[in-house]
Formats: sequence, C-alpha cells, structure tokens
Amino acid sequence: MLQDLKSRLHEEEVRQLIELSVFPDPEHVIRTIEQYRAVDDLRIMGYESEGQIVGIVGFHIDSNDRMTLRHIAVQPEARGAGFGRGMILELLHQFNPVSIEAETDEEAVEFYRSIGFRIESTGEKTPGTERFTCTYDAVEVE
Repeated sequence: MLQDLKSRLHEEEVRQLIELSVFPDPEHVIRTIEQYRAVDDLRIMGYESEGQIVGIVGFHIDSNDRMTLRHIAVQPEARGAGFGRGMILELLHQFNPVSIEAETDEEAVEFYRSIGFRIESTGEKTPGTERFTCTYDAVEVE
C-alpha cells in the first residue's frame, strides 16, 4: 500500500528516489523537495517492501479528479519487479481519478504503454530530446 511521504522528505532514501525522477542537479532536487513541502495539493507517496522504500510517486489531482503524475521512480535494483505498475494501480484504487496523465521521455514510454496509457509525442522541448504525453482514461468522461 502507498504511504504519504510528506513528513519524510528529509530522509535520504526519499531524497535519492526523488533524484532518480528529476534532472540530477542538486539544486533541482532541493527545489522539488521544497515544492512538495510547500504546496498542499502536491502529494508524494511511497511504496515500501521489506522495510525499505523502493518507489515513489508524486502527483496532483485537480478539481475534476484528473491526476497529473509529476514524478515516479523505483530503486534501480527493484526495477522490473512490478513496483511501478503497482504504484499506478494503487493510485487508481486509492484516489479513483477519471484520468492520469504523465509527461515523459522515450525511455519510459514502454512502461506507460504496458499499463494501458495512450501515448502521444509532444515533440522536442529541448533539442534532441523527444517528449511524450501518456494518458490513462480510468473512467469514461461524458
């Protein structure tokens, strides 16, 4: 089960997972942690296995129950074991969003596609780096 990590942002294992999900510049990691501390409607949750946090997921849910993933990361040694997929499924179960949207690079597209996300290229935001919007429609919107 996912657990809230806002009170644990100071812990090294949480910081390391955040670093895996953002540009690994120390200042960027610090800014990201401060955003989670300061902004009430930004959530960061973690998945624990055998007493260790193996994955994190940061997100926002708007007033129309649309979820936007901001960060997701799994410890490198735990990848391929289904923790990322499990966190997405747990978000669907716990929060019941109508949709989930994430922006990612080419490296993570197959992860999202394998869960059932619709993938659309948004082009190059920076030269040489194609970005993608990944959308999962959990509930049919009328």
